[in-house]
Amino acid sequence: MKKLIAMMAVGLWLASPLVASDPSPLRTLMTGDDSRGWEGVGRLNIGAGGLCTGAMIGENLVLTAAHCMFDKVSGARVRPEEIQFLAGWRNGRASAYRGVRRAVVHPDFTFTTDDRAARVVNDLAVLELDQPIRKSSVQPFAIHSRPRKGAEVGVVSYAHNRSESPALQEMCKVLARQSGALVMSCSVDFGSSGAPVFVVQDGKPAIVSVISAKAMVRDIPVSLGTSLEKPLAELMQMLANGDGVFTRVQSVSRPPVSTFGTGAAGPGGAKFLRP
Repeated sequence: MKKLIAMMAVGLWLASPLVASDPSPLRTLMTGDDSRGWEGVGRLNIGAGGLCTGAMIGENLVLTAAHCMFDKVSGARVRPEEIQFLAGWRNGRASAYRGVRRAVVHPDFTFTTDDRAARVVNDLAVLELDQPIRKSSVQPFAIHSRPRKGAEVGVVSYAHNRSESPALQEMCKVLARQSGALVMSCSVDFGSSGAPVFVVQDGKPAIVSVISAKAMVRDIPVSLGTSLEKPLAELMQMLANGDGVFTRVQSVSRPPVSTFGTGAAGPGGAKFLRP
């Protein structure tokens, strides 16, 4: 609750007015058919009872929110060995179980900062799994550029009240873009942190943002997401350096784009309402 109240301050740094939209309802992915194409989204079990959502962007890489990597009470970094990724977790079973070898948090993210806008902008982390996931049914997602205001997006997420199966919201909208962050009408709750935000690109879902928080802006419930282009490029460069030192990278390359296998979004696979 304290986090939610604090995030209400986000309205102070939004210059443009928000227009309420009518997002599609959440749909729980209960069956194998429902989940087909979304197995690359998984539940992150963190420490003693912590829960976030993550999505594969490579066979050994998972994208999530930076604040998931910190103990919410002490503010200390969570050790990689205390994190487990459950790909496609549904009704007590996962398509793959993996530990985490390394967790790289964006160097400009500060867990305890009072600057809420800066926290959302840099709320990004990449996890390197202890072993790659090489299954035809579990495919990583591509990365796409930041969507325009008014674009239709979708979210697949877990939450504290639906932690045993993911839920898909096929259509919500980008209400505003501000200072490297997205304000969206998507429905999220605690546990949805790190959830991938998708658009349909060439008939396939591609990640455009990661859920950072929920908030109220001018009496409108919204979700806040991190833009990916620059911060993800920096994180990928840090991983490539291989030294595990969490410092800013001066030379930044474009983020790599993962490709889909045949099972990711073909017939009977993942579907969204097209933007």
